[in-house]
Amino acid sequence: MGLLKYAILGAAAVYGFKYVTKKRASDGKSLLDDLKERGPEYVDRYVDKAKNYGERIKQDYSQTSDLY
Repeated sequence: MGLLKYAILGAAAVYGFKYVTKKRASDGKSLLDDLKERGPEYVDRYVDKAKNYGERIKQDYSQTSDLY
């Protein structure tokens, strides 16, 4: 049973790799190429969101602790 599980997992990994690296006919780029190009943009966006969330949590905590 363990061998079957690893065979299925390996087949899924190979299929996923092929899907990510497959070039589109419209522009000749793959999903991986898009992630390479837009990666820093996505990281910056989500880092800013995380910082804002952290600041909001700190503010909520300080407001709550001031009440008691």
